[in-house]
Amino acid sequence: MTTIAPVDRIARLGLVPVVEIDDANRASALITTLAEAGLPCAEFTLRTEAGIAAIGHARRARPEALIGAGTVLTPEQADAAISAGADFIVSPGFSAVLVDHCLALGVPILPGVATPTEVQMALERGLTVLKFFPAKAAGGVPYLRAIAAPFGAVRFVPTGGIDAANLEEYLRLPAVLACGGSWMVKRQLIADGRFDEISRLTREAVELVARVRSAA
Repeated sequence: MTTIAPVDRIARLGLVPVVEIDDANRASALITTLAEAGLPCAEFTLRTEAGIAAIGHARRARPEALIGAGTVLTPEQADAAISAGADFIVSPGFSAVLVDHCLALGVPILPGVATPTEVQMALERGLTVLKFFPAKAAGGVPYLRAIAAPFGAVRFVPTGGIDAANLEEYLRLPAVLACGGSWMVKRQLIADGRFDEISRLTREAVELVARVRSAA
């Protein structure tokens, strides 16, 4: 198994599939599909009851994959996700209680931020990689460029409203470490077992990330 830190792995990949899954038994096929398409990573959100179990299935199917838990709201949810095999935790907003809990455990957390105040709160706890959410609704690339300007040491993982059409403009921002998106792992595609389509969309996304980075 890899010893590279989760945040460094996210940086290398440039893209995190954000997954809403209804049947945890499909997680094994999903993470295998993503890995074979060049993206051995998934953030299983806890928006569905299957989220925690899906993390466990994915971990067992691909021990080397990078597995995260998203939409984590409480320390108890974080504990359950970590016990199931999550490498990192993602929350939609900034919760000091949740952040401090994860830091005490030594588990990476990417809290959601959308304002300079929240960025400063994260910096006070030594966090320099943050989720920017909801990216599109909060103002998209222009807003992220503006909010990042005073915080030169901070890198963002924008999520929310990102797809194949606007991925490139986010990735071109120097402050962006990687992007989170769900268009290649849409909930219905997983439910319908359309892993061939998931593979196609993922390969296209991986190629796009590579093109943007080679151009940079």
